Amino acid sequence: MTQTTKPEIGGHLLVQCLVAQGVTHVFGVPGESYLAVLDGFYQYRDQISFIVNRQEGGAAYMAEAHGKLTGRPGVCFVTRGPGATNASIGLHTAFQDSTPMVLFVGDVASDTRDREAFQEMNYLSFFGPSTKGLAKLVERIDDVKRIPEYVARAFATAMNGRRGPVVLVLPEDMLTHAISAASPGGPLPHAFPAAAVLETGFSQRSGAALRELLLKAERPMVIAGGSGWTPQAAAHLQRFAENWSLPVANAFRFQDTFDNHHPFYAGDVGLGISPALAKRMAQSDLILAFGPRLGEITSGSYTLIEAPQPKQALVHIHASADELNRVFQTRLAIHASLPAAAEALAALSAPENPTWRAWSLACNEDYQANIRPAVITNLPADTQRGLVNMAKVIATLQKHLPVDAVLTNGAGNFASWLHRYFCYHGLAKGHKTQLAPTNGSMGYGVPAGIAAAITTGRVVVTLAGDGDFLMTGQELATAAQYGAKTIVIVLNNGMYGTIRMHQEREYPERVTGTALANPDFAGLARAYGYVGERIERTDQFEAAFLAALERPQGTLIEIIQEPQAISTRASLEDIRQAALKRLAS
Repeated sequence: MTQTTKPEIGGHLLVQCLVAQGVTHVFGVPGESYLAVLDGFYQYRDQISFIVNRQEGGAAYMAEAHGKLTGRPGVCFVTRGPGATNASIGLHTAFQDSTPMVLFVGDVASDTRDREAFQEMNYLSFFGPSTKGLAKLVERIDDVKRIPEYVARAFATAMNGRRGPVVLVLPEDMLTHAISAASPGGPLPHAFPAAAVLETGFSQRSGAALRELLLKAERPMVIAGGSGWTPQAAAHLQRFAENWSLPVANAFRFQDTFDNHHPFYAGDVGLGISPALAKRMAQSDLILAFGPRLGEITSGSYTLIEAPQPKQALVHIHASADELNRVFQTRLAIHASLPAAAEALAALSAPENPTWRAWSLACNEDYQANIRPAVITNLPADTQRGLVNMAKVIATLQKHLPVDAVLTNGAGNFASWLHRYFCYHGLAKGHKTQLAPTNGSMGYGVPAGIAAAITTGRVVVTLAGDGDFLMTGQELATAAQYGAKTIVIVLNNGMYGTIRMHQEREYPERVTGTALANPDFAGLARAYGYVGERIERTDQFEAAFLAALERPQGTLIEIIQEPQAISTRASLEDIRQAALKRLAS
């Protein structure tokens, strides 16, 4: 800290605090309620970039994605009222995904508060905080001198324990007050690195208890995931699995936690779970949940792991004490940071020949069988339109993408192709490569991919559905403005597919509200400055994708998909008959 003698307005001081926290990119939509902060971004433009979005939901998604990628809080700025409510979708994603994030909201001036002034709202009531809310902490800064205090607390809260979002409300008059006071004097060291949180949480006693449970097990299973993993921690997890010959499954949409190419990888425990893996989960006698909070999807709607008393012995390791024994009664609960726990487990003494090694290898054989695609055969050439083999499309991605490529998606049945068939290399290789919303939020993939391209410069591929893309597709304008190249693959089947699937199961032949009349997606992409391509056959995809990798600007590839190909487990005969029927008509 250094003493400044020149008066500094609150908006500038706030930006100084962000720079001191190591923030390099901020996402947002400008508003008159925080003009003083915008001026601060101009003042310090060489140290921090303000990325202008086209809608606050897209901005919040980008901040959340930045938090996932870096492990540090992603930062979003929006204006009061409509801006804040639009941003709430990204905040909900950050909350359920346990992603560190700080949302700054410009507010009405202090002298108009509590009069239902223009766009005024009660942020504490709207955002929480609570265990079921949208934020871990919601505070308002009324005194310009306390800006450094509030910002530091926001970043600490976002990072500590179970990570998540924090909201700071900024009255516009406070931001224009000038102050001569101590302010950050340069980039500060990271105050809350993941490896330093709860470093003593994994005790020798916990290790001994876990070892005893493992030695008694016959069919153990590790479920890895959650927020707070580092490449080093992932490497320690891999060493632990190898030492003990343990099968490792990744939690829902945390598929890059453990290397999918590893001989002990068992698959992902999520939507559309492999029936073989679900059976293995039911057969297991010990589950070690390493990092995830064990939500509804990872627990199979509380059936694979029953609440409150699981059939299997349950060991749960989590950075937040509040998550332990909250839903599931554990045999052993360990309150520790993931890096500290992973390091301890990597050093845990293992038996020479674990009796369950054959079980672990069999789990991997099940996984390998699940990713071998079935093929539709004996179809006339004219029926190939809409029967793009998505398993082969994903195999093409696998073949040509670099190890550090980032893959993003929103929500919908389309995502199951990526989840089932793409094999992530895992954080142990040095990079986080999957960005996907565990809260099942549509529209996440496009802005998340753009944020990844802006902040990392790595190759980015986004998989989107037709309904999913149109939630946030306007953010392609943001990508074009900042030269952020992404490759967006849009699966167009003319409907909200997930809802249609459930609708036809629950209310057969009473379809309503799920059909979509779509635009020309390739043409729309061109209007935003992307290259637009449209394919209808499997053999067209590889050339289009290789061209997209080579060109400097972003590309959208629209894939026409048969509505019957609703999921990776759709009946091939049903798809075949639908194609023949379409040809006949």
